[in-house]
Amino acid sequence: AGEQVAVFRALDGQVYVVDAYCPHLGANLAAGGRVIGNCIECPFHGWQFRGEDGKCTTIPYTEKVPDFAKIKTWPSCEINGIILVWYHCDGVDPEWAVPEQEEITSKEWVYRGHTEHFVNAHIQEIPENAADFAHLTFLHEPVFMSGVDLRYTHSKLWESMKHCWKAEWQPEPEPNKHCSQLVVKHSLTVFGKPFSLMDFTVRARQVGPGLVYLTFEHAFLGRGIILQSVTPVEPLLQQVIHRIYYQHNMPAVIPKFILKVECVQFERDIMIWNNKQYLSKPLLVKEDSVIQRHRRWFAQFYSENSTRFTCQKGGLDW
Repeated sequence: AGEQVAVFRALDGQVYVVDAYCPHLGANLAAGGRVIGNCIECPFHGWQFRGEDGKCTTIPYTEKVPDFAKIKTWPSCEINGIILVWYHCDGVDPEWAVPEQEEITSKEWVYRGHTEHFVNAHIQEIPENAADFAHLTFLHEPVFMSGVDLRYTHSKLWESMKHCWKAEWQPEPEPNKHCSQLVVKHSLTVFGKPFSLMDFTVRARQVGPGLVYLTFEHAFLGRGIILQSVTPVEPLLQQVIHRIYYQHNMPAVIPKFILKVECVQFERDIMIWNNKQYLSKPLLVKEDSVIQRHRRWFAQFYSENSTRFTCQKGGLDW
């Protein structure tokens, strides 16, 4: 959070990510800069920086470019239709690769839309929901038609229909200890009886702290995926984007409906996140033990130098 970068595609198609501000006099390369070959050109004085290593290759008004003239580059990859940047507060090189979803690359699954939300919460709060099975039953049981405002989701109008959830969460073993798996079996009941047409399984694979692969399997409606990305914007502000890819031979209305239902359920979570506080020592019961397991798993993404949010009584210091 707080970093400013410039992302550009070189003429050979390769994507590069560099610091946004030119080290010469601080112009923003992303605001008016041009791509020249495999370099990005500063709009202020025309200095050109190579995307691969950040080396300055050209200064229009000098014959010799000093060796120290360079800009910071960020490790990045373009995969599954999105560009991802590796960030580590200690400057450590990428320790794992982002898995490719073959059906997206092969165009078997095609893009069918996205949603974007901003959440006022610590980044850890969002994936922690995967281990909180009790909230699935309570918060997400009311049928999606009852909306997102939690004051009204338990209204009598829709109480005859209920979402039912069965979930299981597990961290993955080495070499994928940065990943975890949530399997959710969903069903719908109408007047207490199963409505089997809405039975489906969701497998949510968390990859690192900010990327989730939500794959859907349905007996009639086919298969697809929602890619969830969580990007820190400020210390307690996250940008969350859900992109859906679905079988190309299925009418677009099906994945758009799935995305809408997912959006309604996610916005219920947002109403909680935007108004809750993070408790480092929560009051848990035995049935909440998976939450502590999830916190121990998530702790691997912090180091001694990780930015910490501390609230001191009597002060507003960050």
